Amino acid sequence: MNIRVKNEFIEKWQKYFGKSELPVTFYFSDGTGDAKQFRSDKLRSCFICDMAKARKGLNLYFNAGSVTCGGGKRYLGYTDKLRPGFEYFLSCGNKNIEGERYLKSPEMVTQFLKRRKYIPVHTKNIIFKRWDKLTEKDNPEVVIFFAKPDILAGLYTLAGYDHIHEDAVITPFGAGCATIVQYPLLEKEREHPRGVIGMFDSSARPCVQPDVLTFAVPIKKFLSMMSNMDESFLITDTWKKMKKRIDKTN
Repeated sequence: MNIRVKNEFIEKWQKYFGKSELPVTFYFSDGTGDAKQFRSDKLRSCFICDMAKARKGLNLYFNAGSVTCGGGKRYLGYTDKLRPGFEYFLSCGNKNIEGERYLKSPEMVTQFLKRRKYIPVHTKNIIFKRWDKLTEKDNPEVVIFFAKPDILAGLYTLAGYDHIHEDAVITPFGAGCATIVQYPLLEKEREHPRGVIGMFDSSARPCVQPDVLTFAVPIKKFLSMMSNMDESFLITDTWKKMKKRIDKTN
């Protein structure tokens, strides 16, 4: 990571968003760097809950052995397998499975899965670092903001500043971990990557504050957003009013 860019973003973030929480980044690596392996004391833990330590500034890495949630393994690229009866699990359930009821029927789940794209299966470590913890040796692929509504509004608008279409930001259906890892990685392959708003997953929401959603964006798009900050709406009186409100809530 270019340290000049790292420090420049921190200065701009504090200028326009005050003391709001810095984003978390991740990248895949054969090594572990200065990150510590996350190990849960639970047989099955939600990956989003596990992320809380990274948000607080602890450098963490995960792999296939430390991600204990089946959905987490799939959306982080550690397996392409689904649990038996997944179409019932995501929908109405059956006599053996309690359904989450996120889609209306097993048939709808099947159709949804046929249309969905996934990142390739791999064996690499996934390293999470808060932005201020990055070093020259790190190469972040995605930047993830855990944001309250006013901050999210700023990120949303900034993402559309140099995007001529109405879909500079998307809100795809998926698990919490899918919206911060899988979807932004898929966006990375697009000519014009989009931001991804997520954390609507009721199963993952207990792991974040009640007034927080996520905004995840590939590093290419992030750097573009950063370069536009000083000429965008962020310098207007309108945003200054928002900044005052943001400062009061942090």
